[in-house]
Amino acid sequence: MKIRYFSDTDTALIEFSNVHVVETKEISENLYIDLDEKGNLVSMTIEHAKEKLNQNWRTKK
Repeated sequence: MKIRYFSDTDTALIEFSNVHVVETKEISENLYIDLDEKGNLVSMTIEHAKEKLNQNWRTKK
């Protein structure tokens, strides 16, 4: 697993494998998943990552 953060766009990319992506699905307005040919999860993209993390962190305290 590899996690990359792009500060210029506040986007986090979590890569679970390096298998070829055949489909990207929008799960919500700021969450996308990439699937391989068998429907397995390859990666996940989280837009506005810092904002989402801060919201979740505040609600759990």
